[in-house]
This record gives sequence, structure tokens and C-alpha cells, in this order.
Amino acid sequence: MYFRITPGEVELVDPADVRAFHVTAPADLGADELADTVRRTGLGEVADDGGHVLVRVDAVRRLAEGRVGPGWEDDLAGMLGYARGKGWLSDDGEAVRAHVERA
Repeated sequence: MYFRITPGEVELVDPADVRAFHVTAPADLGADELADTVRRTGLGEVADDGGHVLVRVDAVRRLAEGRVGPGWEDDLAGMLGYARGKGWLSDDGEAVRAHVERA
């Protein structure tokens, strides 16, 4: 799954694929507009480095609701466990780091 960010909007693409976790944004989308969109849509927040988004796990579930199969929660739990092992999951387990790809 990945999150496609356009000015003012966030779309979850391919929610069943928990191995492709990242964010895409247009190359010309400014840092302030990216941060504002991420915040206003409830996706999470842009990390201090500007190259990552701290995606809220509850936002992942909300955006995937009704679009994934019954085993998806187990797949998501596995992805979050992997992210924790890499240091990409927040200490409280509420957000996971996703790199931002500019297109």
C-alpha cells in the first residue's frame, strides 16, 4: 500500500500490499502544503527531516476499511512488527514512518 498525496487530498492505493509502504507526492508540492495536507486529512504528520511522513496506524485502518480481506489485520500486524524491528514505528505504536517519493 502507499498513499498518494495531491494538494488537499490523500488516497490509499493498493491497501492489500503491506510490503510497499510509502507516500508519493508531486515534485512541485511545497513542504508546507504537504504538511498541511497530511495533517488536515488525519494521515499523520511530516517528520522533521521532511523526507518522511509519520503515518497514523488508525488512519491506515480507516482508509483501508471495506477494501481489504479478512487476513489483512494479520498482514498489517506483521508489517508493523517488521517496522518496529527497523525502528520505523513510534514508541507508542501509533505511527509508522513512510518515506516520501516525489514524482
